[in-house]
Amino acid sequence: EVMILESNLLPGELGRALEHLLGYYYVQELASMLPIIALKPKSNETILDLCAAPGSKTTQIAAEMKNTGLIIANEIHLGRIKILASNLERCGVTNTIITRKEGRALCDKLKQKDFKFDKILLDAPCSGEGTLRSTPATYLMWNPKTIRRLSRLQKQLFEATFELLKVGGEIIYSTCTHAPEENEEVIDYVLEKFGNKIKIEQIKLPITCRSGITKWQDKKYCKETKQTCRIYPQDNNTEGFFITKFRRVK
Repeated sequence: EVMILESNLLPGELGRALEHLLGYYYVQELASMLPIIALKPKSNETILDLCAAPGSKTTQIAAEMKNTGLIIANEIHLGRIKILASNLERCGVTNTIITRKEGRALCDKLKQKDFKFDKILLDAPCSGEGTLRSTPATYLMWNPKTIRRLSRLQKQLFEATFELLKVGGEIIYSTCTHAPEENEEVIDYVLEKFGNKIKIEQIKLPITCRSGITKWQDKKYCKETKQTCRIYPQDNNTEGFFITKFRRVK
């Protein structure tokens, strides 16, 4: 269940309430909830959350699954794993295994064991341009080299996760950035890489979305990138987000 709360409380006050500490709710930005709404987890499925910390989306998946099935929640950074574990415990999540491994390495290990997932969430590491209104310091860390580096990593992570997806399974690729290099360029790469093994699925979200772009500066992307979802802060009074849903068909 989603409850939208507008109040004059200072930042952090909701998180200090007893009900929050007892796990009755999780404070989450509205746009951040949309990838899981698009993923539509079901009871008894096996789901991979490759970049899971701090756990908002993992707890959301677990709630949709009614604590059944299996979630593997991976995070590479030890400090963030502690936060992830704390949030899962606070919210009473019991169907989740936490792993600490670099994403590509974890996928390689699972591939060796012939482990397959019904659904995968790749909420990829990104430049965070969509969070500027709430985290202005993001601007201080922004530079073109970082975006290019992240774009390479995002493509590699998608390649690795796709091999773990069952035929007929679905994967959500999402970021909280506006950079086409991290969004449509990744989608264009994926569609060319996997060809007829994969297709974009249409998603309907309870929020104003815009179509993805097919051209940026001197680059042109395939027409299918128009089927992706761009969420802008000015349209919904939320963070900026980018969401695409794929289905493996072969």
